[in-house]
Amino acid sequence: MKRKESRLGHIVKEGILDIFYIWKEELREVFKDQGVMIFFFLVPLVYPVLYAFIYDNEVVRDARLVAVDLCDSHTSREFIRRVDATPDVQVIAVCSTMEEARQMMDRKEAYGILYFPADFSRTIHLGGQGHVSLYTDMSSMLYYKAFLLSATEVSLEMGKEQIGVDPVPAEYVAMYNTQNGFAGFLVPPILMLIIQQTLILGICMLGGTSREKNRFHSLLPDTEHYKGTLRVIFGKSLVYVLLYTLVCLWTLAIVPRLFSLPQTGDPWTVFLFLLPYLFACIFLAITLSGFMTTRESPMMIFVFTSILFLFISGISWPKESIPVFWKTLGYFVPSTPGIQGFVRINTTGATLNEVANEYHLLWIHAGFYFITACLVYRYQLIRSRKLLRT
Repeated sequence: MKRKESRLGHIVKEGILDIFYIWKEELREVFKDQGVMIFFFLVPLVYPVLYAFIYDNEVVRDARLVAVDLCDSHTSREFIRRVDATPDVQVIAVCSTMEEARQMMDRKEAYGILYFPADFSRTIHLGGQGHVSLYTDMSSMLYYKAFLLSATEVSLEMGKEQIGVDPVPAEYVAMYNTQNGFAGFLVPPILMLIIQQTLILGICMLGGTSREKNRFHSLLPDTEHYKGTLRVIFGKSLVYVLLYTLVCLWTLAIVPRLFSLPQTGDPWTVFLFLLPYLFACIFLAITLSGFMTTRESPMMIFVFTSILFLFISGISWPKESIPVFWKTLGYFVPSTPGIQGFVRINTTGATLNEVANEYHLLWIHAGFYFITACLVYRYQLIRSRKLLRT
């Protein structure tokens, strides 16, 4: 009995020492590789600041609009005056024909047209519903948003003044993202996506480098410390958890504070939610690294997926409108539930119970990709042993 306990203790001690050795060697490999250093440190350091700085103005102000007023009445002129008075729109001219307005848009002197038909005022005075048409240059969605919101607010306000009774009082209140800003809307999900993509690119580059350097084209070096699957996975993943704890602190806490982005979530809730997200991204990256044959492979395979993953996350495009195939694919990518849950926690102050579906899905991702990572390295261990024997 004592011999068995002694042997078990020896195995545990040997396993811990191997894990520490693998952790130390992996950490050394990270800091020796300039390409990996770029993905692990430079990109997470610079990209969040760059994106936040680009969209720091949050909203478009004084977007240039031209009006076509065929009615030329007090009502149409008042409508134009109020639209021009909004902070988002500047009416630069009032044209007499649509052709003249189109030419101004072609010359990029304006990015939208507000059109009043000849019977606009007459229809309203007869108790009917007047119609105003809005045409915008869709090269930028921000112009469309500025024109539409301004015209809608003015039409609601003037419509309320035309009736003597206000049966349903309406007031527009922007919740959470109080400025309706583009940075507050888009930057937080981009920050979450940066964490996933840099982990995949950096870990896969390490895997490709190992296969280039190893004489058997294997992921594992020919040393006695790399003889257990769990030891390898734990040793490597501990390095990435340590490094990306600091990266997450900078990316998701310090940068939003520097640029005054919405941060209403409880820090402890954010930490608990990021835990499975980080594990899922790490184990997914370790799994994918087993299929990289060169250090350049991840650059050619995964860089272009960033835009795809952002779209199928359901943030920049409603997830209800995403085709079934792409929606199903999104369930296999940690960034999809990660972005959805993080935005709701960080921006709207949701609790873990309110993002339970995303939270549980991330733990499922972490467990599933942990198993696949173990299978990949188990195959590599068996393959290396066979080659060594032959």
